Amino acid sequence: MIEAIVFAITIVMPNLMLMGLGFFMQKNGQASKAFVDQASSFVFNYCLPALLFFSVVDSDVNYAKQIILIAAGIVVTFILFIGSELYANRFISKPADQGVFVQGIFRSNMAIIGLATVANAYGEEGLSIGAVYMGVVTILFNILAVITLSRVSKSVDDTWMSRSIMVIKKLATNPLMIALVAAFAYKALSLPPITGVIHTTGDLLASVALPLALICAGASIDLKSMLSLSGISMQASIGRIVIAPLIAVAVGLSFGLTGMHMGVLFLMAAAPTAAASYVMAKAMGGNDVLAANILAFTTVVGLFGMAIGAGILRGLGLM
Repeated sequence: MIEAIVFAITIVMPNLMLMGLGFFMQKNGQASKAFVDQASSFVFNYCLPALLFFSVVDSDVNYAKQIILIAAGIVVTFILFIGSELYANRFISKPADQGVFVQGIFRSNMAIIGLATVANAYGEEGLSIGAVYMGVVTILFNILAVITLSRVSKSVDDTWMSRSIMVIKKLATNPLMIALVAAFAYKALSLPPITGVIHTTGDLLASVALPLALICAGASIDLKSMLSLSGISMQASIGRIVIAPLIAVAVGLSFGLTGMHMGVLFLMAAAPTAAASYVMAKAMGGNDVLAANILAFTTVVGLFGMAIGAGILRGLGLM
């Protein structure tokens, strides 16, 4: 039991400390909004792609064996999406709130919190498996987000066709997706290992990715907004922090997942609401204040939920 508690603290505490540093810097005027925006853009466009590309290219993971894990992740996503859609249609009256509520539950922060926690738990091998999982499930996240946020139309030109084209363009130009596709292609072509200056530069960029991303996440936290929880945002936060991890464990067990694969599924599904959910809600006319509240609350509280869940699963020998 003590070993399980130490494991849980070990994988979550570094993330909390880096986010705490970001929050401290923001409070002391050392991390302005401009800095956070620029640093986040740098991480998204350069550091995370380098991390994902070299994690896949350098690994000896047999990606064909990850199909069961990816299938389980897709099932978890659909269960959360359909369940929250039914709940929203029954109990939430405003269309601008419904899509934000649904997205807040099914869309987790895999690229930053999820990958960082998986890396803390399982090292380079876990990071490689998590990168593949994220690449596939992210496509599904974007498609479902457009579907649920389409309740609110901002103009007559905002049609299903325009939204579909928008999703395709976003996926085709997403640096993370480009990096993963390039890495898979490199592996498939059996090209020689990347060494020398290129690999060293890539390693330096990759080493910056997760720490800087977590510091930016902490610097973006607005306590006033986080504590001003409406009933809807609290319900969505419970769905993300409590319901999503429980469903992930149930689906993982039904698929026969154990060890690292169960750990990756749980940590990716239990991660806080994705930062992209706020951006997409704002762009498509959803309730962006509600989205910000869900994002802030789950980002802080969700990490404790991940630690508790990881400790229990570790104690039971499941991850």
